[in-house]
Amino acid sequence: NIYEMQKTKIKTLLVANRGEIALRIMRTAKSLGIGTIAIYAKADADAPHRHFADEAIFIGDDAEEKTYLNANKIIAVAKQAKADALHPGYGFLSENADFAEAVRANGIIFVGPPAEAIALMGNKAAAKRRMIEAGVPCVPGYEGEDQTDAGLIAQAEKIGLPLMVKAAAGGGGRGMRLVLDKNDLQDAIKTARLEAENAFGSAELILEKAISSPRHVEVQLIGDQHGNMLHLGERDCSVQRRHQKVIEESPCPIMTDKLRADMGKAAVAAAKGINYFNAGTVEFLLDESGAFYFLEMNTRLQVEHPITECVTGLDLVEMQLQVASGQPLGLSQSDISLSGHAIEVRLYAEDPMADFQPKTGTITNWQAARGEGIRNDAGIVSGQAILPFYDPMLAKIIAQGSDREEARQRLVAALKETILFGLPNNRDFLIACLTHPIFAAGKATTHFLQEYFDIDAWVKEQLDKRQDKIIIAILAVLYHLAEYKIYTQAALHTEAELLNFNSGAKQARVLRLNLDQATKEAIDINICPLDANHYEIMQEGETCPVRLISYTDNQAVLEANNKQFTLSYQFVADEGQLFTSIDGQNFTCMNLYAITDRQEEIDSGTQLVSPIHGSVTDIFVKADMPIQAGQRLAIIEAMKMQHEITARIDGHIRKIHIEAKQQVASGDLLFEIEPIEPIEPIKNESKRKQSINENSL
Repeated sequence: NIYEMQKTKIKTLLVANRGEIALRIMRTAKSLGIGTIAIYAKADADAPHRHFADEAIFIGDDAEEKTYLNANKIIAVAKQAKADALHPGYGFLSENADFAEAVRANGIIFVGPPAEAIALMGNKAAAKRRMIEAGVPCVPGYEGEDQTDAGLIAQAEKIGLPLMVKAAAGGGGRGMRLVLDKNDLQDAIKTARLEAENAFGSAELILEKAISSPRHVEVQLIGDQHGNMLHLGERDCSVQRRHQKVIEESPCPIMTDKLRADMGKAAVAAAKGINYFNAGTVEFLLDESGAFYFLEMNTRLQVEHPITECVTGLDLVEMQLQVASGQPLGLSQSDISLSGHAIEVRLYAEDPMADFQPKTGTITNWQAARGEGIRNDAGIVSGQAILPFYDPMLAKIIAQGSDREEARQRLVAALKETILFGLPNNRDFLIACLTHPIFAAGKATTHFLQEYFDIDAWVKEQLDKRQDKIIIAILAVLYHLAEYKIYTQAALHTEAELLNFNSGAKQARVLRLNLDQATKEAIDINICPLDANHYEIMQEGETCPVRLISYTDNQAVLEANNKQFTLSYQFVADEGQLFTSIDGQNFTCMNLYAITDRQEEIDSGTQLVSPIHGSVTDIFVKADMPIQAGQRLAIIEAMKMQHEITARIDGHIRKIHIEAKQQVASGDLLFEIEPIEPIEPIKNESKRKQSINENSL
């Protein structure tokens, strides 16, 4: 091997990462008696990984290039702290060959593969050329040096559509675009190149023929510095959104012993061919015929490594540290066996109801589910602010079972019990994916979300639930109870038994409820307490009786229309918001939500505001330019993803409020548009401002 082997006991480990992966690595290190050092940026001052470590070192403000991507600063910190070894986790500098080499050059053990292997496999073009030379089956495409638009378009015409435009460096779906129409090719190249340069510092692209409905199957490898290389089975990562994994499972539902052996053999051969050691993953596309094609190699620990740990019983981080210290694995391929089934989902700070836009905010309540076969890898706590600087993944929830169905059902139940209040997230979407008949049957491919999961129908279903009179009645009572407890019972020291006491006749309270601000709809509710446990809810001329069965600080059981509801909730008094989880769906409820005059303009399309916090990377229009509905106006980058801002109406640009490279916040005004024809104001009864009936409490 290219490095001199030293059997060295690692005494102190610096983890050059943040969030759940930093915590996960440090837990194993501590179990081995290894001291842990965390690094943290200003945004992570109260993050769990900082407080869990034996020592934590501040590395600056929040920009990635000045903190978690600042190789020189991280190495200086490691030397200052006298760390024996450095674990890069995943993302950030984990696949940066120069960083790996610099760590070793400074006398620090790098917990990862050789720098040469990282450099080679980190570039998809070079890696693919090497795999072709080695005889590993690869997807037809172009990985050449001509990176001009004309050159790429000419090669695309030879390959044919459908086509994938992909960043040669990096991964995670960034810098990747699927092209179905040749008229979209130029924009796909430009956007992918821009995203690739921003995310990975390289604008190099490759082209690949898009394979129809493949599975994305990857093989986990672990090798030591003594020439031993093992594969630890496979993971099916086919459920993806924008080429980013959403659900992973092991083993692959359609895997056979022969196919596993063939894919494992190919993966081991690929790794040995570049003198690889430590953990790594070779990714393949598996088509309907059973043929598989090399996709890429990830020279690091993967996000989805916990499911391999579940089915093999091995601790991959422990094995990484063992290999990095020069120890042999002490295992042979025959020692590796898979038992049971494991499934992992990624919990993101994003809004599936709004095209999965990443979201920021404060986590008001985080409670991870517990139970047999459930594992939570999370790096968040209640009260933590989620800022726009880093990847929106907050946690991973993993379920293990004796078979696939048991694991799936356990994971669905765990998600329903998971509480994440305070900002939009994809928990409900994950539940819908796991319970979809195609996924439940083990038939999901990379086209699952595009071809089988009707996102528009799902969004409509979620919105319909917000109009369900029974749900509204339940939320009205819960809001009334929570507000009473905060504003009246606590202030006046009223006994619980006197809740709703009135010496006269029935007295109704008027609420105007908004269920999720995105809907811009408000519902008028009359709530009439009959006694401490019984209520009449009147809406649109109909009456619904509600009975309170039990009520604690964060859970309630209510009965409406002869159906019992058990729910978790949190009332944030300062914001007047009630966060509730009812049978696998989150609701955010606000009383007396007033829509401003500006909102009317936003709804009509004459004003465009930023849907996210981020940086303006490109503006495609000028003032007074005519535009059409659907036309691209700008691109905003947030959490390493590119988001297009498009016109909603025909007209011309009245005013542009942004500049390239400018930082914008969610809700900031971007463009004012003069419509071709006058637009009727959107009528919305919820615009009328209401005041709280003080006598109703």
